[in-house]
Amino acid sequence: MITRAQHGTTRKKINVTVVKLGGSLASYAADIIPVLRAASRPLLVVPGGGAFADLVRQSGADANAAHWMACAAMDQYGWLLAAHGIKTTTRLAAPRHPRVLLPYCALRRHDPLPHSWDVTSDTIAAWVAGRLGGDLVVLKSVDGITAAGKLLTLVKKPVTTDVVDPYFIPYVLEHRIRAFILNGTDTTRICRLFEGKRVCGTGIGTTF
Repeated sequence: MITRAQHGTTRKKINVTVVKLGGSLASYAADIIPVLRAASRPLLVVPGGGAFADLVRQSGADANAAHWMACAAMDQYGWLLAAHGIKTTTRLAAPRHPRVLLPYCALRRHDPLPHSWDVTSDTIAAWVAGRLGGDLVVLKSVDGITAAGKLLTLVKKPVTTDVVDPYFIPYVLEHRIRAFILNGTDTTRICRLFEGKRVCGTGIGTTF
């Protein structure tokens, strides 16, 4: 898509893929980050909260304080991911090269979501993808969303699951975000997805 800049010049819009890298994958980060760095597309990595958010849950803080503490925890986990060889950014914009987003400042500026544990970094990543008009890949330590023991390859309406937070699926469906949940413990699957190949996982509302 070509958009016209103010002074008669044109610039190409960058199609970004937002990748949510969950805290449960911290021990796999050393394998995942090089794959993300090598991807032949602009990537913005949204970190989970991981062990840092767990401390917030244990703190007993009220909902408002806990929300901002958990957002700050995402920045902490982001720095941990960055230590594996990927640069950080605080800009809510499509990067030309893979970057880890430290989201606290952007969230403080826009404050787009309810202050509740029903909203976690999953929905924050969806908000980022929607804001940037990008696709969303949610890396988890499971294959996707299951029902009656079977993997759901496509979810078109809200379902009860503990794979993502309760707010995530309704938000993605409402905002028509192209989202896909993928097992990040298998880096081969990540590579295949970025190559446009079919992989095991759960699409939300639509498929890649």
